[in-house]
Amino acid sequence: MRWDAVAAPDVDDLLVFDGDCVLCSRLAHFVHDRDATQRFKFVAIQSSCGRALAARFGINADNPETTLAIVDGVAYFKGGAALAVLESLPRSRWTPMARALPGALRDWLYDRIARNRYAVFGRREACWTGDEALKSRIVSDLDEVSGRS
Repeated sequence: MRWDAVAAPDVDDLLVFDGDCVLCSRLAHFVHDRDATQRFKFVAIQSSCGRALAARFGINADNPETTLAIVDGVAYFKGGAALAVLESLPRSRWTPMARALPGALRDWLYDRIARNRYAVFGRREACWTGDEALKSRIVSDLDEVSGRS
């Protein structure tokens, strides 16, 4: 399957991550901690809202092979998702260097990490949201991130 960016005009500023994956949960915490304007909302792909988004964008919610980030009405996948979110955060001047890498190479690197994420970083039985501030940014309904018409 190709993971090219696609329009998602009805959803904005959302990170859909594997809530069972320790690395993916850490990514959500990393973004939360650096997103001073609280631009992004978060949803675990294992939730009902996450499963609906996964189905919409062709992701297997039971064995996700990509992260999904919707930024400014565009859905990004794999390494493109990480870059789209990181470019939106302050102090991310290094992202143009990563963007300079060919997309195929970025996705190849992403796939190597994703394929081994549970073995290397671990797996949780339930999504770990951490502090109350992050919990308040977890989406349970798509109406919470619909802002475009």
